[in-house]
Amino acid sequence: MLYQKQLVLLVVLAGIVSGLIREVHDVEELTGKRFIKYRASSDAEKESYTPPEEKDPKFWYDLAYEEIAERLKLPQPSAKRAKNIILFLGDGMSLSTVTAARILKGQRRGNTGEESSLSFERFSHTGLSKTYCSNAQVADSACTATAYLCGVKTNIAEIGVSAAVSFNNCTEVQKPENRLTSIAEWAQNAGKSTGIVTTTSLTHASPSGAYAKAANRNWECDTDVESFGVDSSKCIDMATQLITQTPGKHFDIMFGGGMGKFLPKSLKDLHGNPGERSDGVNLLSRWQAQHPGGVLVTNRKQLLSANVSALSSILGLFQSKLMEFHLDADATYQPTLSELTEVTIKKLSQNKNGYFAFIEGGLIDYGNHFTKAGYALDETLEFEKAIKLAREMTDIEDTLIVVTSDHGHTLTIAGNPGRGTPILGLNQLQTDLNGVKYATLNYAAGPKNYQDENGQRIDLSDQIGGDDFVFPSYIKTNLGVHSGEDVAIFASGPQSHLFSGVMQQHTIPHLMAYAACIGNGPKLCDNN
Repeated sequence: MLYQKQLVLLVVLAGIVSGLIREVHDVEELTGKRFIKYRASSDAEKESYTPPEEKDPKFWYDLAYEEIAERLKLPQPSAKRAKNIILFLGDGMSLSTVTAARILKGQRRGNTGEESSLSFERFSHTGLSKTYCSNAQVADSACTATAYLCGVKTNIAEIGVSAAVSFNNCTEVQKPENRLTSIAEWAQNAGKSTGIVTTTSLTHASPSGAYAKAANRNWECDTDVESFGVDSSKCIDMATQLITQTPGKHFDIMFGGGMGKFLPKSLKDLHGNPGERSDGVNLLSRWQAQHPGGVLVTNRKQLLSANVSALSSILGLFQSKLMEFHLDADATYQPTLSELTEVTIKKLSQNKNGYFAFIEGGLIDYGNHFTKAGYALDETLEFEKAIKLAREMTDIEDTLIVVTSDHGHTLTIAGNPGRGTPILGLNQLQTDLNGVKYATLNYAAGPKNYQDENGQRIDLSDQIGGDDFVFPSYIKTNLGVHSGEDVAIFASGPQSHLFSGVMQQHTIPHLMAYAACIGNGPKLCDNN
C-alpha cells in the first residue's frame, strides 16, 4: 500500500521542508552542569539539592494516596467509573496565558474579549497543581511529565526515573528500583488502547513521560546520547525505547513531529531532511515490521484518508523536527491538533475496554519562550478547539477529560487597560514615568528590552500589534523562562470532582487511575 512504499523508500521526497522552530530547552542551564567537548565535565557546578526522602518513589506514592484519601472523605457526588481517559497538556500554559487567550478569542470575534471563555474553562471542576521538581523550585517539561504521567516527582531534565538518578547518569537509570511506570502502561495492563499526540516531537519531554526512562531529556536518539558522553549501546535513546520497548511499542496512536530521530543519517525523510541517527538503524522500518496492520502517515491528506477501522495502529510523523506553529504551517500539509485529536479518538474508541490518550499542545511553550505572545495565544486557542471537539465526540458519562499544564511562563497582564483594549497591543491609559505607553502583555525575562542608548524605554506604537511581535521583557535573556506558580487543572466526566482544590502535580495520574480502576493504587472499584 502507499504508506508502506513510502516507508521502504524513505528517500522519496514529499511536501514542504521541515519546520524551523529551534530547540529552546538547554539542559546545561536547567541542571547547572556544563558539558565540554561533548564529554561530561568533571567540574560540574554544585548539584541542586534533593531532599533524601524524595528519592524513593514510595514517598510520592504515599503522598498521592493521602491526597486521594482526603478527597474521598468529602461527599462523593458520583460513583461512575471512567472507561476512557484523555489528558490534555498545554505546555507552558500559565494562568495568564489562559486569560490572555480567552480575551484574544473574544476579540477575534469582534467583542471586547474579557467576557469570553475557553472550552475547558466551562468544565465542571477546577483545581491547582503544584509544579516544583524534586531538586528545582521552577520546573521543566521533563520532571513534570514524570509527575503527571508516572505519579512521581523527579529531578529536573529527567524522565521516567526516580530522583535517586543523577542527571546524565547511565548506570543509575538501569537500576530497577529507579525505573518508573506510566499511566499509559497501567492502561495497557488493563486491556485499554493507548496513544500519544503532540505538536512538538514524539521524543520531546512531555510525550516521553508516557514511555521513556532517561537521565537526560535530550537523549532523543543515539547521536544525542553520545553527544553527552554516554554510551548509547548501554543507555538506550528514547526513539528506540518508543519503538522497541513497553509501553511505547504497544501504542495504537503516535502523532507528532521528529521524524529525523527515527532514521539514519544516510537516509532522507519524507520531509526532505536527513535522518539524525548514527547507528544506521531505521526505526520506522522496524516499527512497520512489528505492526504489519499499521501505517505511517506524514501529512494531512494521508492522515484524513486513513481508514482507522481497518488499521491496527497509526504512526504519524508530520515534520522532521518539531511541528510548525499553527500560524506558520501549510494548512494543506500539516494537520491541526483538532484533526489529530479526532483521528485519535476514532481509533482508540474501537476498544470495548476503553483507552488512555495523552494530547499535548506543545508549542504554547515555544511561543512563550520566544516571548511572541501572539503565537503562544494562538496555540492555546488551537488547543482549546481540540478539547472542545474531544468533549463533543465522547460521552461525559464514561470519558474523563483532564486539562492542565506542566509549568507556567512569566507572561503578565499589566496596568489598568480599558475594557476591550487589544490584548496584543499597548495599554492606552497608562504610561511609565517618562510618559511612554507600555504593552499590556510583558515577560519578566526575554530577548527584547526595547530601550534607547540611554537605557530609557522606547515608544512601541509603530511596532506592536502583529502576531509575531516579540514582547518586552524586564530582564535581558536569550529566551523567555518558565515560572514557578501553580497551574490550573480543569476536569469533566466521571470522578472529575476529585480534581478540585490544590494538589501535588504527581497526584494527577493517581486520580485518573482511581477513576478508571487501573494501576496498583487506590481504585474506585475497591469501594464498590
